[in-house]
Amino acid sequence: MSIVSIRDLVCVRGTGATSVRALAGISLDVRLGELVAVMGPSGSGKSTLLNAVGGLIVPTSGSVMVDDQSLSSLGRSGRAAIRRRGIGFVFQELNLIPSLTAAENVALPRELDGVRRAAAREEAVMALFDVGLEGFEDRYPNELSGGQQQRVAIARALVGPRRLVLADEPTGALDSVAGDDVMRLLRTRIDEGAAGLLVTHDARFAAWADRTVFLRDGRIVDTTGDAAGPESLLASR
Repeated sequence: MSIVSIRDLVCVRGTGATSVRALAGISLDVRLGELVAVMGPSGSGKSTLLNAVGGLIVPTSGSVMVDDQSLSSLGRSGRAAIRRRGIGFVFQELNLIPSLTAAENVALPRELDGVRRAAAREEAVMALFDVGLEGFEDRYPNELSGGQQQRVAIARALVGPRRLVLADEPTGALDSVAGDDVMRLLRTRIDEGAAGLLVTHDARFAAWADRTVFLRDGRIVDTTGDAAGPESLLASR
């Protein structure tokens, strides 16, 4: 079952002579239980693709369906609701709030979605347990190592009913051991029934994925891995 369905996606930045076609007609499906890595040179459209799937930007044309909902048909508040409930982000910069504890950072999107504070904390504690941070719930980000902070970010991305995780260079600031730990956590959650899009420049981390798609100049130019069936990959060349 595809949780992400992208068709003929075009994203143009800027206007007139300075405009840049960041995505030039991409089509791609991502199934539940599947981790898809996205690789390519700087400026190839990797982060733009992730932001479009997450509803952070509105494409120029084409469509993005997430869990059978068309993101382009939703307003800003509707896209924000889908992110809170169905999509988790793991950013390279982490974006943890320094004044909140680990549990409070993880619980925040659930509270913003109207979940009572006590229930949101309970979900957060369980999510932190799942990523190996039992006992760290009340630590602040500056009291955690880089790898532990990344685990908090992953817990926040997957807390609650979310089934899709979007990770933009989540291992970029980590050493190889911490990076492997992060990938192991992502892989485990995908194998449990979520789905993921992973932007990475490192082939070693892309090897954790079921498929790798390669972008250049806003287009998919190659794919490796399991692309069985017409739904798994449709690329405009």
